[in-house]
Amino acid sequence: MSVNIHFLGHAGFVLTAGKHTVVIDPFITGNPRCKAHVQDINATHIVLTHGHGDHFGNTIEIAERTGAIVLTVNEIAEYLGEKGLTKLEPMNPGGRVDTGFGYVALTQAFHSSSYDGRYMGMPAGAIIHLAGKTFYHTGDTGIFSDMKLIGEIYKPDVAMICAGDRFTMGPELAARAAEMIKPKIAIPIHFGTFGLLADEDTVRRGFKPDGVEVKLMKPGETFDLG
Repeated sequence: MSVNIHFLGHAGFVLTAGKHTVVIDPFITGNPRCKAHVQDINATHIVLTHGHGDHFGNTIEIAERTGAIVLTVNEIAEYLGEKGLTKLEPMNPGGRVDTGFGYVALTQAFHSSSYDGRYMGMPAGAIIHLAGKTFYHTGDTGIFSDMKLIGEIYKPDVAMICAGDRFTMGPELAARAAEMIKPKIAIPIHFGTFGLLADEDTVRRGFKPDGVEVKLMKPGETFDLG
């Protein structure tokens, strides 16, 4: 079965295979590059890498409307429970949860995580195994040597790699990360949304990993992975 990959913009994605729709970091409202409308986003599962508003985004609204299961670090899950959500899978980096479509595992990420003035636990990357395909979303992070180990263990078909600089890796370091992870396809993310981040031209020039196909997606763009 193929997986449809829809880029929401910034770091958000919708992965769809059959009856399963996995939404990652649904920052829609307030995202100047997102062409989607939050009421049009359907989900069976939401994967949230950390608590910053440009990733947490519309998680609560989408989960309330769709009944989606939210998979995220323990502290965020506790917060979401306080807000009335009940379909929660608390996790932490190193852990894995089996789902109806495959599994979600969390990896380490070097960043920070807070929401509404509250500490939201460790930031994370996410491994999503859906319809026989494996996706690695780095979350927000600097480069780290265990990206090579993550690539060896999970062998991702697609890696979504932050490349906007200042708060995460810039494009050149993101390219080095892609070379360590060795996905079939690397998609740079987390750039061009706000003025402090690298723009699309800078990422296009700098994100050139050796031996890895690069797909620089525009918000709203989709493709099928067969």
